[in-house]
Amino acid sequence: MDTDNLSILTYRDIITEAERFNHNLTLQFGILASECKNDDDYLNKSEAIIKQWLSENNTGIVAADIFYGEDINLDAFRTILKKLLSNIAKIRKTPMKERTYEA
Repeated sequence: MDTDNLSILTYRDIITEAERFNHNLTLQFGILASECKNDDDYLNKSEAIIKQWLSENNTGIVAADIFYGEDINLDAFRTILKKLLSNIAKIRKTPMKERTYEA
């Protein structure tokens, strides 16, 4: 699936929010969409990867891979990941059949 197939809510709260932090983070979530079959699958996989990134003992190594060696604030990175998890929980409160999509 393409990011254009995500619900407006999911796109705004994951893709756009990641972009506010760093374009390279957005790329990670964009690539992830290509592995998903629908909005809920995307949320599940996004949540799983975020939790994996947060649980890594050395977030700096993970960040170096995600941001292609760009120097970023690791505390800010952890904060945005937690914000994205919160957004996922919020999105899930809206059933898939009630989410709106681009025409």
